Amino acid sequence: MPGSNGDGRGSADDLFWQEFGRKHNYALLGCYFTDYVHDDMNIENYADVKEGSGQALLDVISLFAKKSGHAELANAPLLLWGHSAGGQYNYEFVCWKPERVIAFVVNKGGFYYTALADKQARNVPGIFFTGEKDMESRKDIIKGIFSVNRRAGALWAFAEEPGAGHEVGMTRKLAGIFFDEIIPLRTHNIYFDKDNTAKLHTLSVESGLIGDYKAKVISTFADGEKIDFPASWLPGVKTSEAWLSFIKNVPF
Repeated sequence: MPGSNGDGRGSADDLFWQEFGRKHNYALLGCYFTDYVHDDMNIENYADVKEGSGQALLDVISLFAKKSGHAELANAPLLLWGHSAGGQYNYEFVCWKPERVIAFVVNKGGFYYTALADKQARNVPGIFFTGEKDMESRKDIIKGIFSVNRRAGALWAFAEEPGAGHEVGMTRKLAGIFFDEIIPLRTHNIYFDKDNTAKLHTLSVESGLIGDYKAKVISTFADGEKIDFPASWLPGVKTSEAWLSFIKNVPF
């Protein structure tokens, strides 16, 4: 999912994601959504997925499944990566159809339609990225959505990229590590119900580690409960180590 009104179809040619797809035997789908002309074009209406753009994505996936001869794609669970408005779309899609999403990324976007997500959406693991030098409004909005939902037990992490503005930066690399660790946790021995929906495993808050982005340390869940602000939920050691390096601005 690219930035505002951008054509993301070429991102399926990204060697990083192609290698990721081969590793996990996953298909890649680059998206291109644009708004009809309206009075506030800096607000992406298509990111409000419940109004039609979410169903459009599912319809296209079903069409690809039919044309490619891979019927399994029609109801396959999704990993949602995106930047800016793409992250907005990802978040709203999770709020709309959480049962279809393995994990997702919110990445330096600006406008969101949902504040407090429901419990099923909060159980979908996600990372919320900001850039240190990005617009203060973007930073405040993303951190606010993360904080209110994390306080309610969301399995979400927050990471501000040091020295970065609105660019992708190193977020893709951390997202890849996060997805690598989440996939087996959420999809091991999954089955499809009578509606042909994949029954993804629900992870517990206690199963992860806690990232304190102020002190820049990782702790167990029990110790993390003592932190008096919404700290990050991280699925395991690999993501935790990469997250810590990311926020400290050191190679990982």
